[in-house]
Amino acid sequence: MNCNFCKPQAIALIGGGNSTPTVSGIIKFYQKQSCVLIVADIKGLPNTDTGFFGFHIHEGGDCGGIDFSNTKSHYNPDGTPHPKHAGDLPPLMLCGDTAHSSVLTDRFKVSDIIGRTVVIHDMADDFTSQPSGNSGEKIACGIIKKL
Repeated sequence: MNCNFCKPQAIALIGGGNSTPTVSGIIKFYQKQSCVLIVADIKGLPNTDTGFFGFHIHEGGDCGGIDFSNTKSHYNPDGTPHPKHAGDLPPLMLCGDTAHSSVLTDRFKVSDIIGRTVVIHDMADDFTSQPSGNSGEKIACGIIKKL
């Protein structure tokens, strides 16, 4: 049986920061030829005015530092302006305290992002402001690990 996207090649276990300890979840990364399917299941998100949360892959390899500062900037190997960074993803949308997202991208391969971080921000990405879309504070993070 040929099974597209049966087994993820990488995952990131998401945890909230000091101000958002209830945030948790898992993000799975599936490589299929030149595209990567990213599936995010997140719970415990705070109720916000807009119900949208910035969602990005960042350069850094750990979730440490004050307010996840060790995650550094958006993953951007080609030096492109925002929102064309390889790590720029569509925002997560709140439903209750949960968000689910599935997105297909060809901006990177799973092997390119192993050891990097996934970050959830407290505001929606505006897809305009430089360098990072004015998406606010980093409220949750996970390290992308190969399976």
